[in-house]
Amino acid sequence: MADGGLPRADQALRERFLAYLRVERNLSPHTVAAYDRDLADLVRFAGRLPGPADRDLLLAYLADLQQRGLTSATVARRLAALRRFLAFRQDEMPEGNDPGQGIRNPRPQRMLPGVLSPGEVARLLTMPDLASLAGRRDRAMLELLYATGLRVSELLSLTVNDWWTDPPRVRCRGKGGRERVVPMGEEARYRLEVYLAERPRWVRGRDPGWLFLNRRGQRLSRQGFWKRLRAYAAAAGVGRPVSPHTLRHSFATHLLENGADLRAVQELLGHRDIGTTQIYTHVSRSSLRRIYDRSHPRA
Repeated sequence: MADGGLPRADQALRERFLAYLRVERNLSPHTVAAYDRDLADLVRFAGRLPGPADRDLLLAYLADLQQRGLTSATVARRLAALRRFLAFRQDEMPEGNDPGQGIRNPRPQRMLPGVLSPGEVARLLTMPDLASLAGRRDRAMLELLYATGLRVSELLSLTVNDWWTDPPRVRCRGKGGRERVVPMGEEARYRLEVYLAERPRWVRGRDPGWLFLNRRGQRLSRQGFWKRLRAYAAAAGVGRPVSPHTLRHSFATHLLENGADLRAVQELLGHRDIGTTQIYTHVSRSSLRRIYDRSHPRA
């Protein structure tokens, strides 16, 4: 968050709050940065951080968020960040009531995630140029994303010791540092082996250990991968925005459309709450009919 004239006491409180999230709550750097951005947005609105007597300020900020046309999910996330900050402030400086108590989240909108068809996924996976090491790396990353449903942060945090071939599987660390092991298919395993055979060409000096490197021998960045993915999606003729999360959504949806158990998909995705996984149950009527015809003894 830019200081922007923030009072010194508020600036110190903000820094202690972010340190609390990193150290005591063990949140990932990306999550901590999101909290910081949410606080920065309120500071831009109010000129300062909220205090114990600022219920009216928070209500005005809530109205401002809604007038900007933000989705209810985004508004709810901003409010959740502010509630956590206010609870932290109350613990550190118990000079009054928590003004965030009693402020309700907006009614949630069931926003369906973007999903590619199996044909679109197949075209996308063939876009990297396999004549180059960068292309072989990208093919391995795309195959692994679709084969496992990993978050992009999980994918880019993999090390060379986080995968096994018999049976093919990867170990990742998800939100809150929770670890899980996810199976992958033979095609993803093969593409990883092809890339890893030449990965040492990019290592400069001591091997950093990250599975996916850039040409300078450093860990590939989120922005770098996202930029390449968008180019591949455009080349594949996908006429809508595609992000790494699109492949995660497609992974979950295609599993469910082919009869996978919701609880199993929850485990694969690393969701704590099955309610988060249930958004993927927008299975098409034709898919349900196919599953019924294949599964029911009297179909």
